[in-house]
Amino acid sequence: MTRRLHLNAFLMNTGHHEASWRLPESDPYAHVDLGHHVRLARTAERGTFDSLFLADGPQLWNSVAQRPAGTLEPLTLLTALATATEHIGLIATASTSYNSPYNLARKFASLDIVSGGRAGWNIVTTAGAEAARNFGLDAEPAHAERYARAAEFVEVARKLWDSWEDDAVVADKAAGVWGDDARIHPPLHRGTYFRVEGALDVPRTPQGHPLLVQAGSSEDGKRFAARYAEAVFTAQQTLAGAQAFYADLKARTAAAGRDPGHVKVLPGIVPVVGSTEAEARRQEQVLEDHIVHEHGVRRLELLLRLAPGSLDLDAELPADLPPEDAIEGARSRYALVVELARRERLTVRRLIGRLGGGRGHLTFAGTPEQVADTIEQWFSLGAADGFNVMPAVLPSGLDTFVDQVVPILRARGLFRTEYGPRQTLRERYGLPRPANRHAAAVPAASSAPV
Repeated sequence: MTRRLHLNAFLMNTGHHEASWRLPESDPYAHVDLGHHVRLARTAERGTFDSLFLADGPQLWNSVAQRPAGTLEPLTLLTALATATEHIGLIATASTSYNSPYNLARKFASLDIVSGGRAGWNIVTTAGAEAARNFGLDAEPAHAERYARAAEFVEVARKLWDSWEDDAVVADKAAGVWGDDARIHPPLHRGTYFRVEGALDVPRTPQGHPLLVQAGSSEDGKRFAARYAEAVFTAQQTLAGAQAFYADLKARTAAAGRDPGHVKVLPGIVPVVGSTEAEARRQEQVLEDHIVHEHGVRRLELLLRLAPGSLDLDAELPADLPPEDAIEGARSRYALVVELARRERLTVRRLIGRLGGGRGHLTFAGTPEQVADTIEQWFSLGAADGFNVMPAVLPSGLDTFVDQVVPILRARGLFRTEYGPRQTLRERYGLPRPANRHAAAVPAASSAPV
């Protein structure tokens, strides 16, 4: 089959631009409105997106003065969206640092069953002292320790998802036998971070395991992705940088003994679409004009581990920033922001403007054809298997992308025109269903894109 794009809709309240909530069209209360999320999910499904994604973290992000703050718990919200949609995949962020494997494995298994095999887990290790203090810690665990815990967490979760064989339920009414105890396999796990004795209390799901997604691009993050991830969300600013990341991750995946085709790389793109390039630029400028720079300065100082008042809006970043390996938080995002500022010699004011739309993801203002050209270029030149589409303003930005960009991608033969037969999220990503470690291997699905 012809290689096809994968598109994921990354949904964030009124949009990814930090000033989107200030536009006349925006609802400042959209982040807690189920109807708003249902509309977005159905729009993405109308555009035949592979999946939608909800980010999350166990802390109140930033100052509530900056933008709509506080989010609905994503697995709860995705369960509601599962009943409002039929095809689109449903991916949620959940932390390995501040959850337990048993409870989280049960929640994702439940979502996979309720949705008919459409669940995905974005695995994060959660940076930041703010989150740590919400769970009785004085500071965040070290970067390497968080990833070591994450690896064991995923291993335990996979044991739990395999603790029921597919045919464990017999349902023999005549014999009075509902299930076969011989096909239940408690993990009996004893590890560095976790002790988990019993089998999951949810049967094996349509996908076997939910789709495993990862979003870190540090060295630890890439090692983790090569071992476990089936889709990777990444922030890349340039084609060359994206190509290097793509090649590196595929090579690491092969070295880990996995098929590189079984990990899909999806850079983020924040499209601002206008009927002309000038119109798109005007829309982008309107958003930038609504940025409150004081919020941006404080957020940047936190990211760069600088004391309040360290940055001058009209000067470049200080020369003596901490080295990347000294950062225990969002290490890859720190490196991306510093490299962007240095490469383009941006003042703090201009850097805040660049980050306001997508926090370091690729932002692009142009016509539908220009947006499609960029997507096709990255896809065809070995920089991406698809894109994490992050509209600057919601719902209008997603409407425009679906109505104006998706038809161009379809006309070029890059993207599906319809979903076709009902598929699990794994099947849509061209991935095999994992065989249960306790049973005979199930024939793998074709890894051809769909």
